[in-house]
Amino acid sequence: MRFRHPDGTTVHLAYCTNVHPAEDLAGVHRQLEVYGAAVRARLGVPSLSLGLWLPAPLARNLARNAADLSALRGELARHGLETVTLNAFPYRGFHAPVVKQAVYHPDWTQEDRLSYTLDCARVLSALLPDDAARGSVSTVPLAWRTPWDPASAARARLQLDRLADGLAKIEAETGRTIRVAFEPEPGCVVETTEQAARQLSGVDTHRLGVCLDLCHLAVAFENPDRAIGNLAGAGLPIVKAQVSAALEAADPADPATAAALSRYTEERFLHQVRDASGGSTDDLPEALDSLPTGSPWRVHFHAPLHRRPEPPLTSTTGHLRSTLTTLLGGPRALTDHLEVETYTWSVLPEHHRPTTEAELADGLAAELNWTAQALHEVGVVDR
Repeated sequence: MRFRHPDGTTVHLAYCTNVHPAEDLAGVHRQLEVYGAAVRARLGVPSLSLGLWLPAPLARNLARNAADLSALRGELARHGLETVTLNAFPYRGFHAPVVKQAVYHPDWTQEDRLSYTLDCARVLSALLPDDAARGSVSTVPLAWRTPWDPASAARARLQLDRLADGLAKIEAETGRTIRVAFEPEPGCVVETTEQAARQLSGVDTHRLGVCLDLCHLAVAFENPDRAIGNLAGAGLPIVKAQVSAALEAADPADPATAAALSRYTEERFLHQVRDASGGSTDDLPEALDSLPTGSPWRVHFHAPLHRRPEPPLTSTTGHLRSTLTTLLGGPRALTDHLEVETYTWSVLPEHHRPTTEAELADGLAAELNWTAQALHEVGVVDR
């Protein structure tokens, strides 16, 4: 889906395909047919953007196999789909029975992370629509916070320099600009926009910047204006924003609230919790056992945008709307790539999970409709 900002910028809105389990090309082709085409039909739009997730072995193959890459581009076109952004945060196995902290590995101290990211950039350079200004690839916020020391930081910085050089080489060879965006996340070396400004100081800001995940921003209790000001002050571009919402518990001491939160505990993904007074835990079960309940909690659990969680829980869609206003409600668009990233449909409380492919397609389409309406409200119009 494409929109136009009053300054003339084309704003691309996609949904992220990391919601679907697929580890090979056949699986991705099936996603395009079963979900991408179905969501596009429900929205009634001539073209739908996807934020593709390609596991590392598949990205490596596509970057080296022109026939497979051409086939993928052909399948996108056949179903009225396009992509300007890839999600290269999960390396592989994102729908394994247990993911948790494995999602941060390999990190930016390791060669495999650099190779994977450049493979994704090369693939995206071939998939970009001809009229797209540029492409974006989102990635891990350097690493999980432990272990991390000055030697780790030095290794990562060398990797980021090599990344910028690799992206420049791809641009020279293909004529397409691809930028990589580091995504602050609770518990990581880069958790907040202040940490992003500090840890990414001095990078090549023509090619590297930040992916602002609006769920993560809310979990960190960051004020949208101040957060975006932090990045602007550091000269870091907002390469991409992920339109997502966190769970919120206004009164975690309330037994009904605690009972509702307990239904969101699950084994696959990590659900970090922060409270308004600065308390934190690395997963929801730990919070329910030990985090003080005297102030509101926010939980890193991507909640469907269009649907309120089970009361008395709410979600941070108000914070999300405020952030979209700051990003796109002013005279200048501060980002042009938006990606709805609710990857948690399969681990929602059982009575809220889609049980068929059609129900999941309905939910994805409803989230995109909700986001389109939010964009209209800040003055971004259909293109």
